[in-house]
Amino acid sequence: MEFKDYYEILGVKPDASEADIKAAYRKLARKYHPDKNKEAGAEDKFKAINEANEVLRDTEKRRAYDQLRAGGYRGGEQFRPPPGWGNQGFDFGEGGSGDFSDFFESLFGGRAGAARGTARPRRGGDIQAQVQIDLKTAFDGGKTRLVLQDSRGGERTLEVKIPAGIQPGQVIRLGGQGHAGQAGGTNGDLLLEVGIRDDARFRLDGRNIIHVLALTPWEAALGATVPVPTLAGTVDLRIPAGSQSGRKLRLKGRGMPGPTPGDQLVELSIRVPAADTHEQKAAYEALREQFEGFDPRAA
Repeated sequence: MEFKDYYEILGVKPDASEADIKAAYRKLARKYHPDKNKEAGAEDKFKAINEANEVLRDTEKRRAYDQLRAGGYRGGEQFRPPPGWGNQGFDFGEGGSGDFSDFFESLFGGRAGAARGTARPRRGGDIQAQVQIDLKTAFDGGKTRLVLQDSRGGERTLEVKIPAGIQPGQVIRLGGQGHAGQAGGTNGDLLLEVGIRDDARFRLDGRNIIHVLALTPWEAALGATVPVPTLAGTVDLRIPAGSQSGRKLRLKGRGMPGPTPGDQLVELSIRVPAADTHEQKAAYEALREQFEGFDPRAA
C-alpha cells in the first residue's frame, strides 16, 4: 500500500495548529463535497480529506502518525506498518473504521486489536457538513430537510431544527448522527455549519438587517410615511423632509432575534422618474427654474 501524507492532503505544515487544521479541512470539504462538486475524482478527494482530518484532529492519532512520518516516509511511497505497530492501542473493534483507506486501517483500524482479542468500545468519529437556509428561516427558526450521502453511495434524510436568530457560521450539533461507534461504542455527532443564502430584499450585517428603500424625489424632499418590508411583516416608516440618498433610518429591534435583538437599517435611495412626455419635461424645466443656483456638486 502507499503511504499517505495527511499534511499534504490538507495543505498544511506539520507544525500546523488545531485551528489551522480545522480551517483547512472546512475549506477543502466545502470545495470537494459531492453535493456541490460533480467533477471526476471529487468524491475520492473528499474521502481523503475526511481521512486526513480524522487523524490530524485527534491528538493521540496525530502523535502516533507524526512518529511514523518522522521515519522518512513520504506520500505515494510503498509502505508497510513497522513491527510492533499493533501494540499502539488504537482498538476500533472487529469492524475497523469502515469508511477509510487500507492505510488508515493498517495504522488505526480494528484488525490488530481483533487479532489480539483486546478490542474495547470506542466512540465513532464526528461528521462535519454544511446546511444552507434562507434568511426567513434563520429569522423565524423552523425545520429543514438535509440529505446526507455516505462513502458507500447510500443516502439518509434528516430533519434539522433551526433555532430562531441563528447566524452564518454557527454550528448545529446532532448527537449520534456521526460515524458509527466501534465494539459497542457510541456514535459520533453530526456538526452542521450553517450558511444563509442571499436575499433579494435584505442584507445581513451581524444581527442587523439592511434594506434599501426606494423613494421619489418629492417623498424625500417633502417627507412622507411609506410602507417598509421587514422579516416580521410590513411597517410604516416616517421619512423626514429633506432626506438624501444614503441616509439610514433605524427600526429598533426589527433585526435578527437573540438575547440582544438587532435592528433593521433602512437605507434611502432616491429614484428619479424619466421625462417621456412634453408635460413631464416642462415640469422638470419649471423645477430647474425654481431651484436655479442649486449645485449638487458644489460640496
